[in-house]
Amino acid sequence: MSNHETFQPHVPSSTVMKEFSLRATILGLIFGFFFAVANAYLALKIGTTVSASIPAAIMSMGVLKLLFKNSTILENNIVQTIATIGEGLAAGVIFTIPALILLGDSPSIGKIFILSSLGGLLGILFMIPMRRFLIVQEHKTLPFPEGTACAAILKSGEKNHKTAMMALWGLLAAGAYKICSNAIFLWQETVSWSFKTFNKAEFSIDATPALLGVGYIIGPRIAGFMFAGGALAWWVIIPLIVEFGLGTATVYPSAVPIAQMSSEMIWDSYVRYIGAGCLGIGGIYSLVKIAPLLLKTIHVSVKELFGGYAERANLPRTEKDISLAWLLIGSIAIILFLWGFPTLPMNFLTILLLVILSFFFVAVTSITVGLVGSTSNPVSGMTITTLLITCIIFVLLGWTERVYLISAMTMGCVACCAITLAGTTAQDLKAGFLLGATPRSQQLAEILGVLIPSLALGYTVYILNQAYGIGSSVMPAPQATLMSLIVKGVIGGNLPYALVGSGVVLGIIMIVLGIPVLPFALGLYLPLSLSLATMVGGIVRAYVNHKGADDLTQEKGILLASGFIGGDACVGVLIALAALGGVIPVDKAGFLPNWVALLAFILLGAVLAIFTLRKSER
Repeated sequence: MSNHETFQPHVPSSTVMKEFSLRATILGLIFGFFFAVANAYLALKIGTTVSASIPAAIMSMGVLKLLFKNSTILENNIVQTIATIGEGLAAGVIFTIPALILLGDSPSIGKIFILSSLGGLLGILFMIPMRRFLIVQEHKTLPFPEGTACAAILKSGEKNHKTAMMALWGLLAAGAYKICSNAIFLWQETVSWSFKTFNKAEFSIDATPALLGVGYIIGPRIAGFMFAGGALAWWVIIPLIVEFGLGTATVYPSAVPIAQMSSEMIWDSYVRYIGAGCLGIGGIYSLVKIAPLLLKTIHVSVKELFGGYAERANLPRTEKDISLAWLLIGSIAIILFLWGFPTLPMNFLTILLLVILSFFFVAVTSITVGLVGSTSNPVSGMTITTLLITCIIFVLLGWTERVYLISAMTMGCVACCAITLAGTTAQDLKAGFLLGATPRSQQLAEILGVLIPSLALGYTVYILNQAYGIGSSVMPAPQATLMSLIVKGVIGGNLPYALVGSGVVLGIIMIVLGIPVLPFALGLYLPLSLSLATMVGGIVRAYVNHKGADDLTQEKGILLASGFIGGDACVGVLIALAALGGVIPVDKAGFLPNWVALLAFILLGAVLAIFTLRKSER
């Protein structure tokens, strides 16, 4: 018997409960605006975003229960579903739109709205048919950390026993920790030590409660593969580059001699290209592996399309999606609009590549967030791969004029928004699957939630560019800067193909050895500080499993880890808004030495283990 046939959601399919209500929709749109603006600032400043699903769920429970005593768990789920669109779309826009600005295009607010909203809608529509196998069929295989954590948070709000308090204690502990590191700067959030005697090998850790929680939820196996990729990059490849560097000579894409570069500069200039190649081959291999399930899903969807509405009407509430007919009509309409709109410089080939590559990476990102969560999902790596393929084809066709450079980057903007919202949609639908939500209601909520953040992000980019200048030291926009360099590098004929090719070969070796290539490639592509912090969470989970893996213990651990993720994200957004308003500085040296930050993080991991294993009664 398959996993989905034995699974029973929190709210049975036979239960009729208020879900896609007006009050839930309005609250979700407000939260979506809030998370879009805050994450846009964060992404421009430090190249990252904070997860919105868990803080939105917690905020929703507080507001709805305060104003409406009869609010339901499925209404709270709709609120977080809509709110997460703002965070997901912010990443898609801020990782790419500034690249157009850096390339001299200066897109208008209206153009940003069109690219982000249509790209986001395309990602949602492409992902929906994959729900049946990635979320239902592969329920026990893909953990979907944020989706699982969000469902646990919402369910804990309905429970009365002491276990439900674990999420709250995790939330408070993570919030206090975040304030110490990022608001009053007792210690630095990210600490590192570089060892010159070992050719600049570096030990660095992003000591945040969110990464500790994500590592705990995904478990030691996946966290270990991520860490292995990071260790290879920072403790083997970077020292080798330093050892065999060309002295005072510069090697593209860096304009600085290797001898004068820090570990971070070497990683940014060389290792990330290797990681991008490894991610590309990992994505292709993952898609090949899921191809049978993908074909089966398409077959079921086509059968549903021609089976008539009567057959769909007889499906249980928890299995009803938006019909394939509407998904096809919507996707075709978006594609035709992007092709025919006069101010969008995309010809037929660009549109064809957009459709093929977007659908491919929508599948890949849906698998990736299922494995390691949205926090560690390398959206920029997938977008970089998309740009590489597009630009290489352009060069082979002799299309090297500036108009094609802008065309490739414009297509990259749409593809990136599609990729980010596909991952967001997958996490939301996982939470809904666990809770017993109606998939169609969630999918309609996702589509509705795109509009306001798309408009808000256009104004946000315009205002921040006018105030600080995108690409400046105040708003460096790291991902967008890298993408603009890649587009110019390929079109100009000076991209480091050897580095990308090395990543492809490394990925093939991992496949031959039987090592899951995507988690490994993630560690290779992301900073070591992220994979090392995630590994600490995985170690804590391994220790808890060894000591006592009964259902109650596992439930407590997931809730506490979920609280860590939620507390970090909630306070992170508030701190970002305070920094945006000039109340506190964006960054500042820690008052205490770096070893205190490492010790505090280890103690936080110990707290996670101790409170999870502590005996308690229901």
